[in-house]
Amino acid sequence: MTPFELKASLESMTLLVDSREQPTENWKKRIELSGLGHERRKLEFGDYSCQCQLPDGSMLDFSDRVAIERKMNLDELCLCFGKERGRFEREFERAKEAGCRMYLLVENGSWEQAYHGKYRSRYHPKALVASIHAYRARYGMQLDFCKAELTGKLIREILFRELKEVLENEY
Repeated sequence: MTPFELKASLESMTLLVDSREQPTENWKKRIELSGLGHERRKLEFGDYSCQCQLPDGSMLDFSDRVAIERKMNLDELCLCFGKERGRFEREFERAKEAGCRMYLLVENGSWEQAYHGKYRSRYHPKALVASIHAYRARYGMQLDFCKAELTGKLIREILFRELKEVLENEY
């Protein structure tokens, strides 16, 4: 792939948004801040991924290679590791089996809050931290804490860099 073709493919990047993500005002802001056009459809895992057009005109669907799961706070993450653990774990299992790299973005949280139980849940801080680290080891999950207003930009940057690496090294 020539540098010109690489640039064109990267500029054609479209954000893929899982159709189960609720289109709230915050969702709309997140999409807007990504600076990308978007397409809503059911994703096998994660809430966000991307696609781009290759030089031959075909589309590269990246949703089986990189996905981003977003949680609005530690309260929601506790729910995923507690009551909804089975569903959450099955999603990460499917991603691992497919060879998909998973990112987890947790808005409005931090390691300090996780370790000190600064969230609204009975889920014990030691259990939360242990679950996070277990998923990192078991599934290769990349965890990032962020402010909600940066999520759109982070989604774009993560997907852009992952896509660029693949395009430079495989096409």
